[in-house]
Amino acid sequence: MTDLDQLRDHLLAAIAACAGLDALDAVRVQALGKQGTVTGLLKTLGAMSPEERQVQGPRIHGLREAVTAAIADRKVALDRADLDARLARETLDMTLPADGVGMGSIHPVSQVMDELAEIFADLGFAVATGPEIEDDWHNFTALNIPESHPARAMHDTFYFPESAEGERKMLLRTHTSPVQIRTMLAQKPPIRIIAPGRTYRSDSDATHTPMFHQVEGLVIDRGITLGHLKWTLETFLKAFFERDDVVLRLRPSYFPFTEPSAEVDVGYTIEKGKRVIGGSDGWMEVLGSGMVHPKVIAACGLDPDEWQGFAFGCGIDRLAMLKYGMDDLRPFFDGDIRWLKHYGFAALDVPTLSGGVGA
Repeated sequence: MTDLDQLRDHLLAAIAACAGLDALDAVRVQALGKQGTVTGLLKTLGAMSPEERQVQGPRIHGLREAVTAAIADRKVALDRADLDARLARETLDMTLPADGVGMGSIHPVSQVMDELAEIFADLGFAVATGPEIEDDWHNFTALNIPESHPARAMHDTFYFPESAEGERKMLLRTHTSPVQIRTMLAQKPPIRIIAPGRTYRSDSDATHTPMFHQVEGLVIDRGITLGHLKWTLETFLKAFFERDDVVLRLRPSYFPFTEPSAEVDVGYTIEKGKRVIGGSDGWMEVLGSGMVHPKVIAACGLDPDEWQGFAFGCGIDRLAMLKYGMDDLRPFFDGDIRWLKHYGFAALDVPTLSGGVGA
């Protein structure tokens, strides 16, 4: 056996015996470093004759490649063994109690949406959804909102740039009423739905934001009257605020998509300087409602002489403010973790109305 073969066997044995990355790096420096044995052999090639270089060159280069490959393979094996050891050592006992620090919480808007779904499910309503980017026909025209109505103005509505001539204008929906139109076009009566979701209007102050959440309700059936609307709203508000002394007052109003229309006020009392829903010390407007306009029913391909209905709508953010004592709407969207920890709900909380409206 030649000296090169002996050196090769010695280095490969030393590499295989390395128990850690530090020992492996020491062998690498000893063999391939600037003063390493293999590096020294490579330097001798320049002093050899062409005949000697032709014989010794391939052997020395082969030695370097064998040592380099052995070091790389050993490093992979050591890294894998280190990872296996860490995985075996760093186990997580899933039966241990969770650490409450840093846990997420449910946003009040999400909680109120769940409560609304619970209440109206008990009343036989389904939850309907629709696109947030709407065309002006679904958002305005089908709802009997005339071209001259202020709601169509640029300072109230977020319009998209004009598209090709003849195509409908596109916009961010200003209410969830287009969901009612799409539902009436897609399914036959009787219809009982609520339509919660995000809506957009160009407005911003303590009680208004450019993006807010709204829920609207729609019932289409034969023989529907204003009495059905009042009972539904009264049942809903008593269940939502969890008080039996909720008193309603319907005031005549005007909405293009309902006739007759009514603003719904709810009675409140003053407790510790704050308004609390319940009683009749004063009145606060919380809802808009009315009987669905015959033109809206006809626009959806239904006969208004056969089918009647009622609709209502309110802000989900405003409901959350009234129920959970929040004074300013803007923190709802600030993303402040301190506010969310104070007003948020535990991740495993269920809506308090899960027992039903008759509970």
